Amino acid sequence: MNKFAIAGIGLVLSVGLSSGAYAADKSVTGTLEDSFCYVTAGAHGPGHKQCAMGCAKKGIPVALVEKGTDKMYVLLPEKNASSLPDSVINKMEDEVTVTGDEYSKGGITYLTVKSVK
Repeated sequence: MNKFAIAGIGLVLSVGLSSGAYAADKSVTGTLEDSFCYVTAGAHGPGHKQCAMGCAKKGIPVALVEKGTDKMYVLLPEKNASSLPDSVINKMEDEVTVTGDEYSKGGITYLTVKSVK
């Protein structure tokens, strides 16, 4: 699974930050999910919080599932070569509002993390 996490992060960063991506500032309210468990097993909710935090700390991409929809944003750090802030990791499975730059490329929507409330 470690190789999967590294490959996933590399894919996210290479696709999301390659030239031609369009950035637009946006605020999205939704639930922070660990993408692996959420997508492959449907695991989410308060009982999954510790697992989600552990996966996020290990580098599994974090998804923000927009409230009232099934739209997912892959979260990116604000700067290259940095990790997601603790304000994301510590709020896994919680409802938050993330503000940042929105990018869309290859059918995937990304959101940099400028603030989390």
